[in-house]
Amino acid sequence: MTIDVRPVAVPERLGTPAAAEFEAYVELTAQIDESVWGHRRFSYDAPELLPEFLDDRYTGRRAFAAWDGERCVGRAELQWERSEGARAAEITVGVVVDLRRQGIGSELLRRAESHARSIGRQVFAGFSDVALVGLELAGPRLEAPDGTGSIPAADPGAAFASRHGYRLGQLERMSGLTVTGRSAEFRSLLDDRLAERDAHASGYRLVAWTDRAPEELLDSLAVAHASMATDPPAGGILYDEEVWDAKRVRAGETRALAGGRTTLVQAAIAPDGSVAGYTELSLPSDSLAVFQWDTIVLGPHRGHRLGMLMKLGNLVRLAETAPERTDVYTWNADENDHMLAINIALGFTLRGMSAEWQRA
Repeated sequence: MTIDVRPVAVPERLGTPAAAEFEAYVELTAQIDESVWGHRRFSYDAPELLPEFLDDRYTGRRAFAAWDGERCVGRAELQWERSEGARAAEITVGVVVDLRRQGIGSELLRRAESHARSIGRQVFAGFSDVALVGLELAGPRLEAPDGTGSIPAADPGAAFASRHGYRLGQLERMSGLTVTGRSAEFRSLLDDRLAERDAHASGYRLVAWTDRAPEELLDSLAVAHASMATDPPAGGILYDEEVWDAKRVRAGETRALAGGRTTLVQAAIAPDGSVAGYTELSLPSDSLAVFQWDTIVLGPHRGHRLGMLMKLGNLVRLAETAPERTDVYTWNADENDHMLAINIALGFTLRGMSAEWQRA
């Protein structure tokens, strides 16, 4: 068997001969995700992913694929922040189940690391996932520097990362919330929280929007986005600072729309009119799943119970705008006790772990 590893060409549009390899790469990624989670809900399809590759003004992307003849059998993807002084590159590697432990993943990782070095990145971060059933694998456990969770050392992703010199820097809990039939409950909880607002969040108000933020909030929303890179717990992982402005906010909105995703945003507005915090729900097209992305309350505004208020407000909006959606999924650092407590109170339950690895 001869395996050919080469960069994936990014097409201008899908459904053309020039797009065939990119589309095969996306399908292979979905197959690998399915081998871990038992479903493809977490996978981007080609129309969703292509805009992320085409707009690389703020975040660079590069993909490599391994080919056995015309069959795509492995993939590696890099992402890196383009801001001045950025040092890290994020790398994700995967190989089809029937061809693992034959050196394909190692070659993909080598190619990805080599490209990262060529663009001046010295710190490599890697990612692997462990579904709930996989957490019960017998044998030694690996623990991150912070938090109380652990994963089996024998998990295929963990074993691969450890074998290549990566250390476990952080664990994220992947949690899910089934929302079917709970709209009245969320509305009641939100009403209760709003009734308490004068005691805990006097002067703050909620503002909601779909897909595109109000023009007058863009600048302070950009500040909140930049804080998402540095404020949440980082464990033992180095995260580069991200430079955000109004144009970058708009660019992200445009990419999501181009990929067919609807974004529901709930923001807390401070007495001075600036964004004190925000939370996002991302709704991919043709899916029953919803993804809880960013949630942040900026430091000066913490202690007013805004996080729960914003999340409840967005869950109510979700029930009103997309009642067919069944489950919300979210990822949180295992040591992020405050955010995890909010999620548990809402009914989120553990569905698996995502491990973040780093090698310098």
